[in-house]
Amino acid sequence: MINVGLYYKVKPGHEEEFEKIFTQVLTFLKNNVEGFIDAKLYKNVNDNREYLVYSEWESIEAFKKFMLSRQFTQTTEYGKTILEGIPRHKILKEINE
Repeated sequence: MINVGLYYKVKPGHEEEFEKIFTQVLTFLKNNVEGFIDAKLYKNVNDNREYLVYSEWESIEAFKKFMLSRQFTQTTEYGKTILEGIPRHKILKEINE
């Protein structure tokens, strides 16, 4: 299993929209993407426009396959309209695995 931290900064006034879209994407991932386990959304306590999506995947291959999918591309394109800057991510693996 791997964990992926996806870091986002939302344009002013789009916080609620981002949170709503996260819920929709999470439902889609759970029902349609092989290798996806779960994700949680966190908001920075010092900056209400900064978010972390912490996701769990069965493998790095499953995550990479999703990143090459049409669904990921569509989500990324939409994100450009409400995000400030380029999102960044970190892939983490449990050391005891």
